[in-house]
Amino acid sequence: MWITIAILVVAAIFFMSGKVRSDLVAVCSLLMLLIFHILTPEEGLSGFSNSVVIMMIGLFVVGGAIFQTGLAKMISSRLLKLSGRSELRLFLLVMLATAFIGAFVSNTGTVALMLPIVVSMAASTGTNARRLLMPLAFASSMGGMMTLIGTPPNLIIQDVLTEAGYEPLSFFSFLPVGLICLCVGIAVLLPATKWFLGAKSAKGGEKATSNKSLKELANEYELTDNLFRLRVEPHSAAVGKTIAGLDFRRAYGVDILEIRRTKSSQARLLQSVTQLSAPDTVLEENDMLYVIGDDERVGRLASELGLSMPDAVETKTGGRQDELAFYDIGIAEIVLMPSSRMINRTVKEVDFRRTFHVNVLAIRHKKEYIRQHLGSEKMHNGDVLLVQGRWEDIGRLSNDEDNWVVLGQPLAEAAKVTLDYKAPIAASIMVLMVAMMVFDFIPVAPVTSVMIAAVLMVLTGCLRSVEAAYKTINWETIVLFGAMLPMSLALEKTGVSQYLADALANSIGGYGPTVLLAGVYFTTSLMTMFISNTVTAVLMAPIALQSAVQAGVSPVPFLFAVTVSASMCFASPFSTPPNALVMPAGQYSFADYVKVGLPLQVIMGLVMIVALPLLFPF
Repeated sequence: MWITIAILVVAAIFFMSGKVRSDLVAVCSLLMLLIFHILTPEEGLSGFSNSVVIMMIGLFVVGGAIFQTGLAKMISSRLLKLSGRSELRLFLLVMLATAFIGAFVSNTGTVALMLPIVVSMAASTGTNARRLLMPLAFASSMGGMMTLIGTPPNLIIQDVLTEAGYEPLSFFSFLPVGLICLCVGIAVLLPATKWFLGAKSAKGGEKATSNKSLKELANEYELTDNLFRLRVEPHSAAVGKTIAGLDFRRAYGVDILEIRRTKSSQARLLQSVTQLSAPDTVLEENDMLYVIGDDERVGRLASELGLSMPDAVETKTGGRQDELAFYDIGIAEIVLMPSSRMINRTVKEVDFRRTFHVNVLAIRHKKEYIRQHLGSEKMHNGDVLLVQGRWEDIGRLSNDEDNWVVLGQPLAEAAKVTLDYKAPIAASIMVLMVAMMVFDFIPVAPVTSVMIAAVLMVLTGCLRSVEAAYKTINWETIVLFGAMLPMSLALEKTGVSQYLADALANSIGGYGPTVLLAGVYFTTSLMTMFISNTVTAVLMAPIALQSAVQAGVSPVPFLFAVTVSASMCFASPFSTPPNALVMPAGQYSFADYVKVGLPLQVIMGLVMIVALPLLFPF
């Protein structure tokens, strides 16, 4: 027993110091439990197969898809209309909206739903996201206190009460308690987040400014100044022909940037957009060609091939409807090296399209931008070429360092491009996930609903690829949570949990029900800092019931003390899944949770010791 306590104490010291990565501390703690044979290997690794950990992985994927499709930005822009530019209104809106959703959806699901939205809102208003993400996690737990299904500890105390022969609690028996929790939370977090969570800025901020965005590149090379859309009509002579076969550049002096092919089912919801640029692409009716050229040449091309011209694309001076998109195809700059084999050769001789599967759209020679007659243009040392192609082909250019260097981080820029035409699909999947969690008549476990949603996000293309889905997962958080979950099993197995709970309950039982209630509350609160709140509620609920019976008072306020203290644990990142979920996005350390969460946890306890006997008399 003492070895387990020692391991827990040492781990807590390292967590609070912040000098060692939290996931490494968690893994080392787990290894110590295995080395001293406190847990078997199967028990030690059980945390990584825990449904909560699997759910967290799925929720990272779902959240990534909500970002990638631009859905977070759409929802946040609507919410921002309610808050305006006021940081106070934004804070209150996040707290209230999250608590309301958390009353009906699991707090983990609530945070997954709101996390990308809140980050997007913070970016839009210039607010530090750190000031909003921790309150987001805490508000989801506070909202969970408002209904019977809001959080697992609520269901646990309901079972304990009914099994002991008492009247079951109603769906909204928890509502007054939840409202008090929310009011206390807002009152404490409003100043605390301003004092303790305003310093650290987002990672990589300086780096990002030196990297040209895709729109900046398009504007610098004036790609949109002579950009036109041409639609392939059913009667067009271009139908069934390839891009290479039509040879736009030689025949008409026009460059084709991309072909955008939109396919829709009867429901607009399942619309998909594909960008094509390969030479062997066969044109189909209703394809939209994006071409660069002067009015006269583009007009002749359209007339001879039977293409319609819906409108010109948005330019720097004109406010047209469409603009360049970079869903599948992107642009990047490459600078030629002195050792390059391309020096003194023309673009046509190198044949970039066939050799490297990219097009050269423009050349920057010293301060001169060359956009016309590129085929006959010789390349020189230090020339910067603006190339266009599929993102994976642009990524491969980085491997040829003898010939050129790819400027900036084009693949990082590609990751920022939202697949906005997929937003309706992402929204439908998200609603489906929430519905499966909320409605009991849908026989699907929460973890299953999250896994279904994550897989659907990948299959429907809301994420660019399976690799992109893996990149959305924060493995540090997963390892931290998975490695710490077995600690609760070790405390239970060695009798530490039962010993502490019994000792505290028995030692203060004779000082009256209020002192006993405080003992139960703060014992549960202390245990939840190191054990998951669900496990703590399972351990403490029977002890609280028995203590109340022995004291000859109603067990209801004591059981409420268990569920509130188990759910309102804010001083540790791994006591509840929401706390862990926001940790990477907010760049929080263990100490941040102590500075902000511990005062809130103590104040919440003091308020509840007074409020619970008033709501549920002894």
